[in-house]
Amino acid sequence: MLINYRALAFGKGDIFYICYMQLSTYISDLLYRYECVIVPGFGGFISNTISSRVNHFTHTFYPPAKKITFNGQLTNNDGLLANYVAAVENCSFEVANKNITAEVNSWKNQLEKSPLELSKIGNLSLSKEHKIVFNPFDEINYLRDAYGLESYTVHPVKRETYKQKVVPVATIEKKKSSSFYKYAASVAALLAIGILGWKNNQEEQLKTLELQQQEVIVKKIQEATFFISNSLPEINLDLVKEMPKKYHLMAGSFRDKSNAYKLVKQLQNKGFKAEIVGVNKWGLNQVAFESYATREAAIKKLAELKKNVAKDAWLLIR
Repeated sequence: MLINYRALAFGKGDIFYICYMQLSTYISDLLYRYECVIVPGFGGFISNTISSRVNHFTHTFYPPAKKITFNGQLTNNDGLLANYVAAVENCSFEVANKNITAEVNSWKNQLEKSPLELSKIGNLSLSKEHKIVFNPFDEINYLRDAYGLESYTVHPVKRETYKQKVVPVATIEKKKSSSFYKYAASVAALLAIGILGWKNNQEEQLKTLELQQQEVIVKKIQEATFFISNSLPEINLDLVKEMPKKYHLMAGSFRDKSNAYKLVKQLQNKGFKAEIVGVNKWGLNQVAFESYATREAAIKKLAELKKNVAKDAWLLIR
């Protein structure tokens, strides 16, 4: 079947073999740029950004990263993977979809027998309930902003506590020596008291001088008169920072821009805030139902669109 399919799709067996062997690589490439890559008929790989963290037990610091998860319910073809395969392999969109379908069938057959390893992504296996279990590879960080950052471990600093050594004083047996040390101790105490008193007196004088200088400065400021001619009226501005809308619910892509404008007008007549959100690298004008500033709002609206309006609607993050 594989040889017949290859001949039917291309007429060249080696080209199909390239697509078949590199599908996991294509998924990995897209995960660097998109938060969700759907493999039609199989499931979706989703990237979630996690902040930097530290393991207090191992004293290891980890940079921010994207954690990959798998959702087996995301099976509808949004065109993202097929378009990328078609562009890289220089084949048509239909042929790319056939290649993906053949690869998915191969994955499903292998999962029935043994776990499946996807290069640079993770391992897949079937549970007792016949559900796909995904274990991602942690050594690859799909967060482009953290490129080049690696985890590192530091060694805790050990501080040694030194005990003060007490030097025993030899007992002086002679009476004269004892009296001499008592006299010396008394003199040292009197000197210490005198120095402490002088120091306190100096501090009090400095504080008094500072207070006097502050009073002079405050008095000068109070006596000063300021004249401002042609004073301007007060202007109150309420500034509201609008968050950029980078989550777009896609309705279609057109090479002819006039067709894209027609679809925008049709969607606007139906109550959508439709617009052309840009041109992709294949030169297609991309039309969005609506755009949102937060991912939560976009995903919620996407579910409604798929259920009531267009099953092929998909999320573009730009």
